[in-house]
Amino acid sequence: MPTSILREATPEMAAEYTSWFVNRCAYTRQSDRPHRESGRHYYYRPRSGGRASARLTTETIRRHLAGNLTVGLYSINPKTQRVKWVAIDADYRSALEDLLKLQYELKQDGVQAALEQSRRGGHLWVLFDSPVLAREARIYVRHLAERLSVEVKGSGLTEGIELFPKQDRLREGEFGNAIRGPLGVHRAAGRRYWFYGAPYDLGPQFAYLRALRRMTESELRSLIRELPVETEGEPPRAAPFQGSGNGRCFRIFDYVESRRKVGRNWVAQCPSCAAAGRDTSKDNLAISVEEPQKYICWAGCSKEMIRAALGAPPPVSS
Repeated sequence: MPTSILREATPEMAAEYTSWFVNRCAYTRQSDRPHRESGRHYYYRPRSGGRASARLTTETIRRHLAGNLTVGLYSINPKTQRVKWVAIDADYRSALEDLLKLQYELKQDGVQAALEQSRRGGHLWVLFDSPVLAREARIYVRHLAERLSVEVKGSGLTEGIELFPKQDRLREGEFGNAIRGPLGVHRAAGRRYWFYGAPYDLGPQFAYLRALRRMTESELRSLIRELPVETEGEPPRAAPFQGSGNGRCFRIFDYVESRRKVGRNWVAQCPSCAAAGRDTSKDNLAISVEEPQKYICWAGCSKEMIRAALGAPPPVSS
């Protein structure tokens, strides 16, 4: 790592970075050495002694910026269910094309999103001027992706963008999913990934991030209010509940009901989320209008989890 960059990783920068990206003290760290069998550099929650998880400090952030270690950040603060940012991760063949489309469309809504390089694609960061509800932030970004026909990775999809946070809210003791903190050195690649739009040095990068216009909560809620929610048309009628042993193919509409359509999907309550006491707004499950056999839980529940919650688990292959 160049010494000029090491000298620039100051405590003042770490404090400013913390104010932008750190929303809770829990964090993950990328292993310095590859796994013996897989060769991958996995993330883990470091311990401070005994079984207690280490707390993220500004000194740890300074070392992250200096390239001495690499941290993963959690988006949701479970005490408030709020986020300082939403990150859109894409790592497939047309990833940058989709991220640029999203960045452009965000700009049309008055949002300055920062596009960061990654090992196989990029991360698009939407920053807020003060923490907003995770659920409202996710609603906005999900609808934006749907408007642009950008797929969101989920059950049944192997390619697509991933949203961080992946959950609308967290229960006590939950962490959610962490993403590599921006401007950190990826241990596997041995290189730092910069934000596009500024020279590749910490000073200009910080100036770029500092100048970004943050999205306000009132602006977010205004954009959500303007989203088209109710549309014409009726979803397939739900049949009486039937178990999985009647010899018929599984149909999600045999078990759930939807009363509204958003874009190309019917929206309903996710059975798996509901069983865990979540999705009280009844909109986590998206069911394709054209192909009702395809459905996705925006909160990340797998098809196996959804079917198990319905008492209709997939058959086990012999």
